[in-house]
Amino acid sequence: MPLMTRFILLLGVLLISACAQQAPAFAPPSQRPLAASEKPWPKNHVLGIAYHDIEDRDPDQAVVAVRTERMIEQLAWLRENGYQPVTVDQIMAARKGGPELPAKAILLSFDDGYSSFYTRVLPVLRAYNWHALLAPVGTWIDTPLNQPVDFAGAPRARSDFLTWDQVREISQSGLVEIAAHTDASHKGILANPQGNMQPAAATRRYDPVTKRYESEADFQARIRNDVATISEKIRKVTGKKPRVWVWPYGTADGTSLTVVGEQGYEMALTLDDGLDALDNLMSSPRFLVASDPDGEHFANSIVAVQSDFAMRVVHVDLDNVYDPDPAQQEINLGKLIQRMADMGANTVFLQAFADPKGDGLVHSLYFPNRHLPVRADIFDRVAWQLRTRAHVKVFAWMPVLSFGLDAKLPRVTRWDPKTGTTAVDPDQYQRLSPFDPQVRQIIGEIYEDVARLTSVDGILYHDDAVLSDFEDASPQALKAYAAHGLPGSIAALRDDPAAMQRWTRFKSKYLIDFTNELTAKVRAIRGPQVLTARNIFAEPVLNPDSEAWFAQNLDDFLVTYDWTAPMAMPLMEKQTQAQSGPWLEELVAKIKQRPGALDRTVFELQARDWTKKDQADIDGAQLADWMGRLKRQGATSFGYYPDNFLDNLPDLKTVRPALSNKWNP
Repeated sequence: MPLMTRFILLLGVLLISACAQQAPAFAPPSQRPLAASEKPWPKNHVLGIAYHDIEDRDPDQAVVAVRTERMIEQLAWLRENGYQPVTVDQIMAARKGGPELPAKAILLSFDDGYSSFYTRVLPVLRAYNWHALLAPVGTWIDTPLNQPVDFAGAPRARSDFLTWDQVREISQSGLVEIAAHTDASHKGILANPQGNMQPAAATRRYDPVTKRYESEADFQARIRNDVATISEKIRKVTGKKPRVWVWPYGTADGTSLTVVGEQGYEMALTLDDGLDALDNLMSSPRFLVASDPDGEHFANSIVAVQSDFAMRVVHVDLDNVYDPDPAQQEINLGKLIQRMADMGANTVFLQAFADPKGDGLVHSLYFPNRHLPVRADIFDRVAWQLRTRAHVKVFAWMPVLSFGLDAKLPRVTRWDPKTGTTAVDPDQYQRLSPFDPQVRQIIGEIYEDVARLTSVDGILYHDDAVLSDFEDASPQALKAYAAHGLPGSIAALRDDPAAMQRWTRFKSKYLIDFTNELTAKVRAIRGPQVLTARNIFAEPVLNPDSEAWFAQNLDDFLVTYDWTAPMAMPLMEKQTQAQSGPWLEELVAKIKQRPGALDRTVFELQARDWTKKDQADIDGAQLADWMGRLKRQGATSFGYYPDNFLDNLPDLKTVRPALSNKWNP
């Protein structure tokens, strides 16, 4: 083929490809969102910056080390760009209504207690007259000078770490406050039967001999002893009780946090993303300086901290990981982790319950609990591997009401207007009645158990939290309606339009209140940093009057949950392929009418057509096209369900460019 002919053919292919990629709609500059670097610094916000060791020869990333010259370059960039270090005193004063924090306030912190703080960091802080926190680990500093430090199970040279005399001198510099980084809990302990080692300060130890987990009482006693010990060591050396707690590995725990608060701590630092707004100092995020970044990468990372997080999610059935053969199960897990890393997703909604029949009624769970059989104790294993190897956030996908518990517990029932009788609706999820106190207690205990024995970033509330305009007609529900001034029968409620409207709002808020109870239980155990998301059907978004059919309200969701997750599934809503694109655009437009709502909304697309008898998988190109439509309408957070990671469905190479913001913002 002549060269010119090949060139013309190639040009034609490129032009066709370019035409297929629709350009985003034009928006005048005044209507475009501001770049992160151009946004004004929010009032009374502080950016935590976490350093570890400062090492000149070969920065060891096992301890997240940074070269001295790089650290100086980074601090110089911060200074030249208007960032101002603040003290804990300034933060506390601002929180209590005193002087506001300066714009671009930063809190510098150095974890672990490396000797480089004394030799390299302190002279720089003195030259700049900048303040910082130093958080040593008690047992590491206790180690005799002639012995190696037990560094989370690996020996390290004692000379790598400070002495208590140096800590005392540093504390007297007037520039450094000494924080606590635990006494002996900066290590991993056995967390599950599969052998994962997880942070000791946030993990209930698994005993492979007894096959039991550490009790909550034993865990609290262990943490209480650790916190009291390091607090006293720091008090003896500095003359002051520490007031800032620094989580090892950045992993927080609600039970441990309660102990920390009882010991008088006023601030707890994680390694989560974002700025600290001072409204929750016991869960303060920090930017981790890792991989010895040069000036450009450091600057870009600092500026990006102000950016809104764009969630790119893959919704995964743990049923596809489970296998009665442990070897095959590990193979399945490896495929899942590799696929999530290759896909470039940053979040996984991970099924925590077993549903092999696909009927939505949960008879067993994937974590130890007090009320249902355990199909396999694998949720924590999979979640931890995803978080640490695929580097994604993991939300535990949990039912709200559809648990197959004791048949004597009351179920949600539907009133039949034709017969006047009540029964469980065979066409709807089989749900426990949330109006029964015993039901609420049992479900709450299940949520406590998932929090206690799993490491998650968030909870996704399933779409089973619905009540139709004929539900709930159980005796407990009718009593609740009457107690709130509503008619005590479904017939009377439906006969009065005003009562019907009040009843609808009551049910919507009642379900939200119940999920709020569950959230509080999870956060009390796992920590305040745990995020929430809840599925909402598309119809209440498109047609607010349909709240009566679902007991779901978009505005309620947006103010209640960290993320609202509309089921953006056009084929499930009986749209044709041709109608699906405009339908999605309308869905985004409805949410976009509410200022800032798109920043808290993650659209869940469908990767399977459940309307077909064979429930065929949807072509990856179609899924990518839907994602492109969402982005062109201004949506930044989206994902899909389900993912068949065993058979590469949807096709990774087709979907990845549309889903991942690592390849395509």
